[in-house]
Amino acid sequence: MRKYHIITHGCQMNDHDSERIAAILENLGYEKTESPDQADFILFNTCLVRENAELKVFGQVGALKGWREADPKRILAVSGCMMQTGPAGDIIRDKYPQVDLVFGTKNIEKLPILLKELEEEGRVFDTSTYSVDGSDLDLAFDRKSSFSAYVNIMTGCDNFCSYCIVPYARGREASRPPREVLEEVNSLAKAGYKEVTLLGQNVNSYGKDFQVDFPSLLAKVAETPGIDRVRFMSSHPKDLSDDLIHVIAQYPNIERHFHLPLQSGSDKVLREMNRHYSSDDYLALVNKLRAAVPGITITTDIIVGFPDESEEDHQATLDLCRKVEYDNAFTFIYSVRPGTRAGEREDQVPDPIKSRRYQELCDVLYPIFNRKNQAMVGKRVEVLFDGQSKNDPRKISGRDSGYHLIHVPGDQSLVGQIRQVEVTEANSFALMGRVLD
Repeated sequence: MRKYHIITHGCQMNDHDSERIAAILENLGYEKTESPDQADFILFNTCLVRENAELKVFGQVGALKGWREADPKRILAVSGCMMQTGPAGDIIRDKYPQVDLVFGTKNIEKLPILLKELEEEGRVFDTSTYSVDGSDLDLAFDRKSSFSAYVNIMTGCDNFCSYCIVPYARGREASRPPREVLEEVNSLAKAGYKEVTLLGQNVNSYGKDFQVDFPSLLAKVAETPGIDRVRFMSSHPKDLSDDLIHVIAQYPNIERHFHLPLQSGSDKVLREMNRHYSSDDYLALVNKLRAAVPGITITTDIIVGFPDESEEDHQATLDLCRKVEYDNAFTFIYSVRPGTRAGEREDQVPDPIKSRRYQELCDVLYPIFNRKNQAMVGKRVEVLFDGQSKNDPRKISGRDSGYHLIHVPGDQSLVGQIRQVEVTEANSFALMGRVLD
């Protein structure tokens, strides 16, 4: 039996695509291996949101030239957003002859056909759109977990933020029919899954083609017997409704965590990013969330060094971070994405200035994270454990309802369980605790 190994970069949507690709390969007779050296088929599922993600893929693909040349029957493939748009596909074709197969985000279902073409004709590069007959319910996934599952509720994005390549890589918004989503959630509950995460580039705009909007869908998912936890991502502030906030407050199994991307605290930069909200609008949403759901944790995304960002703009971001007091944040230095409006601008911020501003942002955020985590010491929380700690093999890690990362002494028997934990220590990025019997 031939063996495959998938290396995934990027977001949860890419993780879920990799689960689908794995299921297709297993249906074709492949067996998963965690060791690239033992694989006959290695696939990179790529991300192009940041330049560093692209450079990492080029480096990893380059490092496998010897692996590929050692056995002519081996297959090296690259897929994902990086291949769907931009020059990366041409670079792979022209400079990386060890790559046998390239496909995009829109033709994953075509993989069996592409592998047949590879066998018969040699190297295959195909990023065309591929229409699938039948319902999404017929799609299988080789899920990484037996207790926590991703559920796509929509694909694509219509926002066209000026820095973002996702709408070009993933296409325009398309929502899954609510019946299909709910049937998938019900089947997961019957299979013993405890947690589902609803996925979309902007879940708040779900259902434009249906009579069911996202708050209504979320409520129905939360009412599914057997589902203990419901998460969702991502939310765009411009579409966050009072109805959604009310649903979160109403259902205790919807997690007490909200990821609300800010990107910038400057109104000028927000306009140039095409974000369609102001810093005051954003702050009002934060206040609404905290008033309706006491104790909710709020995390965010922030970009430093957008074109023509001034010191005043940068200070506006720092000031808003001090006002919001985030529980955690994904912070990024702006990188040019070819094909985006921002990438075509000539008023790029010099790298040394971007690096200095990034450090200043971290200097504001990290003490806030630490103070808020220290306030958790002594509290009792319910944690769903998902695996071994990356830094200490003697500990098991999991998340509470607020999405805090928590490590406890323990073994693999805890994985998949929801247990009461007392928080005993904290730092800026994680909590430590002990399981209560």
